[in-house]
Order: sequence, then structure tokens, then C-alpha cells
Amino acid sequence: MNDEAFHLTPVDARRYDFGSALRGYDKTRVDQFRDQVADELERLSRVNQELEVKAKGFHEQLRAFRERDKALNDALISAQQLRAETREQADREAQLILREARAEGERLLEDTRTEVRRLQVDIDALERARRNYLAQMRSMAERQLAELQSAETASAAPARPKPEEGDEEHPPVKSPSWLDANVQAE
Repeated sequence: MNDEAFHLTPVDARRYDFGSALRGYDKTRVDQFRDQVADELERLSRVNQELEVKAKGFHEQLRAFRERDKALNDALISAQQLRAETREQADREAQLILREARAEGERLLEDTRTEVRRLQVDIDALERARRNYLAQMRSMAERQLAELQSAETASAAPARPKPEEGDEEHPPVKSPSWLDANVQAE
């Protein structure tokens, strides 16, 4: 018998009429058996309904678990992608910071080199100015010394005639004390 072709319900079992025959079955026993079959069919029908309700619940739970599993897998994939993107972004930012730091370091180094060159030019100019100053001082000291020597030789020379009445007399020039100390040291 095929399950689709034959569906026996408890009501069918109770109403089924076996018909009568001369030498047939005992009607009481058949009715008793028919009631037992109907009761068993009712019980099996209830059990089947309960199992179908449970199966529906299990299918619903399975569907919910599958949805959760899918959501968890999606979340895991998203987290992995986010982690990879975050790592890539951090690497890019690190490279950018490194390039900026190198550029800043190069700029500072170039600024320092420029400052050193400027200071070297200033030092060279100050050194030239010092040499010029010393040369001027030496030249002035030599002139002063020559004047002193000529003044000494002139005082050793014959006495000068007294200026006459219309002539102006020049008072003797007094040399600075530092020059006198230099002349005496020689």
C-alpha cells in the first residue's frame, strides 16, 4: 500500500462496514478490534501531530541557528577584512609619517648646513676685519713711531731760532702715555 493512496483515520476505522457473510467473523470481536485500531490510530495521530509540532520547532531552531551561523560567518569575514584594511591603513600611515620625518630631517639638516655656511662666512668676514684692524693699528703705530723718531732727531739737531714777532709759536705736542710706554720699552 502506498502512503499517498491510503489514509486511514480513526473515524474511517470506526465507520467502516465489513458487511455480513454467512460464515463471517464474530461481529463483537470485529467491533472490538475496530475500536482498538481506531484508538491506536487516534493515539498515533496525536503522537504524529506532536512530532510534527516538535519537528516544526526543530526546523525553526535549525533555521535560526543557520541564520546565526551565517551572521557569525559574515561578522568573522567582516572582522578579518576590517583587520586587513586597518593593518594596511596603519602601514600606509606609518610610511607617510616616516617619509614626512625623513623630509623634515633633511630640511633641518639643510637648514643647519646653510646656517653653518652663513656663520663660516661671518667668521671669515670677522677674521678679515680683525686683520685689517690690526694692520691699520700696526700702520698707525709705525707712523707714530716714525714721528717720534723724527721728533727725537729734530731735538738733537741745532736749536731753532726764536720765532720772530709775527710768527706763531707752536706749543710742543704731548704724546699719549701708552705710546711713551711703548717707546721706552724699545
